[in-house]
Amino acid sequence: MLTKVIYLFYFSDVLALPIFKQEESSLPPDNENKILPFQYVLCAATSPAVKLHDETLTYLNQGQSYEIRMLDNRKLGELPEINGKLVKSIFRVVFHDRRLQYTEHQQLEGWRWNRPGDRILDIDIPMSVGIIDPRANPNQLNTVEFLWDPAKRTSVFIQVHCISTEFTMRKHGGEKGVPFRVQIDTFKENENGDYTEHLHSASCQIKVFKPKGADRKQKTDREKMEKRTPHEKEKYQPSYETTILTECSPWPEITYVNNSPSPGFNSSHSSFSLGEGNGSPNHQPEPPPPVTDNLLPTTTPQEAQQWLHRNRFSTFTRLFTNFSGADLLKLTRDDVIQICGPADGIRLFNALKGRMVRPRLTIYVCQESLQLREQQQQQQQQQKHEDGDSNGTFFVYHAIYLEELTAVELTEKIAQLFSISPCQISQIYKQGPTGIHVLISDEMIQNFQEEACFILDTMKAETNDSYHIILK
Repeated sequence: MLTKVIYLFYFSDVLALPIFKQEESSLPPDNENKILPFQYVLCAATSPAVKLHDETLTYLNQGQSYEIRMLDNRKLGELPEINGKLVKSIFRVVFHDRRLQYTEHQQLEGWRWNRPGDRILDIDIPMSVGIIDPRANPNQLNTVEFLWDPAKRTSVFIQVHCISTEFTMRKHGGEKGVPFRVQIDTFKENENGDYTEHLHSASCQIKVFKPKGADRKQKTDREKMEKRTPHEKEKYQPSYETTILTECSPWPEITYVNNSPSPGFNSSHSSFSLGEGNGSPNHQPEPPPPVTDNLLPTTTPQEAQQWLHRNRFSTFTRLFTNFSGADLLKLTRDDVIQICGPADGIRLFNALKGRMVRPRLTIYVCQESLQLREQQQQQQQQQKHEDGDSNGTFFVYHAIYLEELTAVELTEKIAQLFSISPCQISQIYKQGPTGIHVLISDEMIQNFQEEACFILDTMKAETNDSYHIILK
């Protein structure tokens, strides 16, 4: 009896081998001797409605655990450096369509807003065998990774929580779900102990349906194929019990590098540029992020859901699932209070109407140096005496709104204005009546006059690469 059990176990493990040999025989001749160190087998049947020479397509149910067998496919003597060592595999669920690949970041962020707290890809750890140190980065919802020993039996069970229709534009004739790819990239350890040396990558095409939807789709495809003539059936590949992931290029690791130069100070004074002052600025800072997040009448229902999440109204997203921006803005104060209750209703109504709290203090700053300003003022006065009118230089000021009335807040607001780090500002001084430099304190800011005007000047610090700001 024991012999039969062992025989059945090994027979189940080689079910996929004829499939693998058939796919291998269709590869170009120059790939016949290529080393394929690993083989990944997804234990889910392929669709029978796939034409010959097309890539296989496998249907999965949302949230269901599917086994992927990690098989050591090395020949004797191949890759001896990984004998007795662990390797790392990274699993990804990515878009199959190139159009969606270009906007993957935006697509995944939109999914995150609609499904807060959920992941696209998970490992069913209790069911998995042989995986070590499984990890799921909370910032990468579609990626998981783990270590494993190729010499030991390893099976990982994955769960895909998104469905294909969540990334499809809704049309009058219904929806057609987009295909995904399950991709596995495997790496070995380098001299520094990091798993960065690429060994093998493989992927397969999948579509994900709501629970039991994959079974119904598989049955529908099978019934359609049965109705075809024998001649038509020859144009389609059979449905295999398992899916062999085929070799592919490794997934690119994209690092976002900010190539914009940091604002420099080329002289001891007036070397910042605000971008709107007089003269040609030497650095154009990017505009700061908007402080308001007002809902617009043109906002789509999906964007309205994201707006509700951003403004801490996540508990009401289901109530307003199909509401566009125009729908929400039409709600009266009583409507919102009746739906959300008094506390959250008033908060939501104020957010919808974009009611802003007035800042405690507003000051205006200009970049021009005092010497240049005096020269231009003298020219204006001289021109006014001669012509009876003023055609002088137009000075541009920037508003700074303060809520906490502290020196730290002022430092942060000025740094934001210059698009630099607050750490680059060493001290902020206010020029006194006799030309002295007085260190800015919280108490001094609290005694600033409302809508006071200042000219900003800069001076390089003596000890480090930071700078002093002088308010004149």
